[in-house]
Amino acid sequence: MPSSQPRQLLHYLFVTLAVVVALLSLLLSSKLVGEMAEEERRKMEIWAMATVSMVADEEADMNLVLKILQSNTTIPVILHDEKSGEMLTHNIRLPDTHQDVYLRKKMAQFGSHHDPIVLKASDQLLYYDDSYTLKQLQVYPYFQLLVITFFIGLAFFALNRTQRAEQHRVWVGLSKETAHQLGTPISSLTAWIEYMKLKEVDRQLLTEIEKDISRLRMIAERFSKIGSIPDMQPTDLRDVITGTLRYLEKRLSTKISFSLLLPDHPVIISLNKPLMGWVIENLAKNAVDAMNGEGVVTISLAERGRHILLDVSDTGKGIPKSKFKRIFSPGYTTKERGWGLGLSLVKRIVEVIHGWKIGVLTSEPGKETTFRIVFKKH
Repeated sequence: MPSSQPRQLLHYLFVTLAVVVALLSLLLSSKLVGEMAEEERRKMEIWAMATVSMVADEEADMNLVLKILQSNTTIPVILHDEKSGEMLTHNIRLPDTHQDVYLRKKMAQFGSHHDPIVLKASDQLLYYDDSYTLKQLQVYPYFQLLVITFFIGLAFFALNRTQRAEQHRVWVGLSKETAHQLGTPISSLTAWIEYMKLKEVDRQLLTEIEKDISRLRMIAERFSKIGSIPDMQPTDLRDVITGTLRYLEKRLSTKISFSLLLPDHPVIISLNKPLMGWVIENLAKNAVDAMNGEGVVTISLAERGRHILLDVSDTGKGIPKSKFKRIFSPGYTTKERGWGLGLSLVKRIVEVIHGWKIGVLTSEPGKETTFRIVFKKH
């Protein structure tokens, strides 16, 4: 619908902005991680030179060398002498047993992350790992991305709730106004019927007009219940189905036939009878439209555990799977005439007012479509 386009544009803009922020954050964090990793590499090279100096140069300033060696408090290192096999460690907590095996695994692990530093004029290699701070910095972008994703989801949830609340207000307002507007002509028509009875107009003609007025009253009642909290009464669902179809059969083409597969025992559900009748009527008319006025509409009712299943099937043109959810959106229609509110009303009555579920169970292009309503037993 045209009015939804600005809202959709806002959604896309919001998502784009969030993605850009997330990518910039990842790029910046990646740059910082790279710079910090390079800085730690230089520190390890200086640490290695200090180690060589302490071992080989007797004239070296030992205080300075010791300060350099002691300055490393965060980077775990292993100094490995390839000739003797001796291993010296720093900033590594060793186990009580099998220390040699543990250190060799650590060396392999460190070597997979960073190339070892070769100490000049010796057969020693310095293995090191990232500091705890650097590891935190490497994880931080993904944590930040998770937080951004959470807030995007939260924002969409809030927008969706707002949109639903707005749609609810529109539905309620439209329904109440429609019921109100229908009330005046219905009252007027009722008065005219009484007047014509006094004038001895054909009684059969008056009977048919009274049926149409009764139908208008029922439509007004349906709209008034859509805009308010309707009364729920335990009702045999079979009676609602048969009563609705009895009304439709007289007004549809003889090329349309109904097949009912109903249980022999009552199926009692707490529902609003006028609104549930409207649901059956809309689904049946939708099936008739899908068959272009010729075919079989099958309505079946079955119980499975704590649920009752109502299926409405037709032998029509089918629905593409990509449109299973879209067909319930207000304004969606494939007909040249109509507002596209039938299935939207059905979904609202079934899911919002009664708390049940409705959807397209199966559909095969050119062959059939089945809508299913899932009721909960109370």
